[in-house]
Amino acid sequence: MLDDAPLIETPEAVAPRGGKASWYTGAGGARLRAAIWKPQGRARGSVVLSGGRSEVIEKYYEVIGEMLDRGFVVLAHDWRGQGLSHRELPDPMKGHARGYRAYLDDFRALLGAYADQLPKPWIAVAHSMGGCLTLLALAHGEDRFAGAVLTAPMLGIKTPFPLIASQALTRLQLTIGRAKQYTLGGAGKPIDDAFDANVLTHDCARFARNVGLLHAEPKLALGAPTWGWVDFALRATAFLAKPSALRDVTIPVVILSAEEDALIDNSAQAAAARHLPQGQFITVPGAYHEILMETDPMRNIFQRAFDALTGRAAPKPAEPPKAAPATPAAPLPAASAASQAPSAHPALNTERPEMAKAPAAKKPAAKKAPAKKPAAKKPAAKAAAAKKPAAKKAPAKKKAPAKKPVAKAAAAKKTAVKKAPAKKAAAKKPAAKKTAAKAAAARKPATVKKAVAKKKPAAKKK
Repeated sequence: MLDDAPLIETPEAVAPRGGKASWYTGAGGARLRAAIWKPQGRARGSVVLSGGRSEVIEKYYEVIGEMLDRGFVVLAHDWRGQGLSHRELPDPMKGHARGYRAYLDDFRALLGAYADQLPKPWIAVAHSMGGCLTLLALAHGEDRFAGAVLTAPMLGIKTPFPLIASQALTRLQLTIGRAKQYTLGGAGKPIDDAFDANVLTHDCARFARNVGLLHAEPKLALGAPTWGWVDFALRATAFLAKPSALRDVTIPVVILSAEEDALIDNSAQAAAARHLPQGQFITVPGAYHEILMETDPMRNIFQRAFDALTGRAAPKPAEPPKAAPATPAAPLPAASAASQAPSAHPALNTERPEMAKAPAAKKPAAKKAPAKKPAAKKPAAKAAAAKKPAAKKAPAKKKAPAKKPVAKAAAAKKTAVKKAPAKKAAAKKPAAKKTAAKAAAARKPATVKKAVAKKKPAAKKK
């Protein structure tokens, strides 16, 4: 059993319905917070959502709602040292870390605690430091995910000095016992309301919403990092920079890079995408660091990348139920046995099996009535043809070939030759009275040619 934990809300940041936050136990017995949401209806998979440094579950309510709308179970969590999870130092404002092993153990404990509530396939969605730790977990053997989308992952950090100098300075600070102290220029000012000076997002409304959460619950806030945290970041990114570290991560991994990122080294992200067997690198033009908190046009790039990956790794559950209508297909033979008419068009019956019986009852009635009418008309036509002179029989004989397309081409030609003399004889009788034999003889060849011409196309169509 997981103990209940709180979720903070404000008028601008309302938690999606159906969520439940709980405490779970991480490495060293640390009490950590997580929350899970389940979509309405059948889930198509699960999303494990991991935020960046200083970020909290509540900041991602909007993203969680979008994942729920797509049919995913969503599991979000606070990393150790931030949010409402266990803080590493007595001063909760210091963003401290002791290497990355504890983070990986926490992540493993998180997945183990919620595994039975997370339908497969699993998709990892992670930002900044969360992207770094998620990729580290995959590189260290975590194989339960089917894909990952990482936004501005921390695969290389920008420092005020060259990388080698920063590494040397950090080692020095740890050596002299300053691991728990703020870095140069660091302070414990967790809440900054100045939108114009921010380097995280261009979206004023989302920026204000996130700041409002910190005012509503100051315990969610976190200050600047310590030298210990910087050491963790440099060690973690150095490990992931090795091509050999990522060669066994065979799942699709999409890396979205913020073009105007002032915190993360984008070249390190591009290099990681090349080292990943199924890595993909996408630049979000004009974006600041927090892509998921950016303006809608920038966020839409993430949405399209996410939908493309999940379309392959976690197809929508609407597709499998298409096989369900196949079960009512059993009545089809009974319907066709009751009437032979539907069997002439089996495609119409199989496309909509639920309509098979209704058309079967209507079609026989429609076809029986016309079947009687031709039977009554044919004798009348023959009787009229017997009484009237041969001049009217000729049109009747022209129609006869059109009704006998089943005859072979050779047979059609023989009947044409036999009927031609009959027409000549019939035409010669009225010719004696009218003394227009030459005119009738001139018309007869045309009649024969037309009959033959009409029969040939009919034979070809057959």
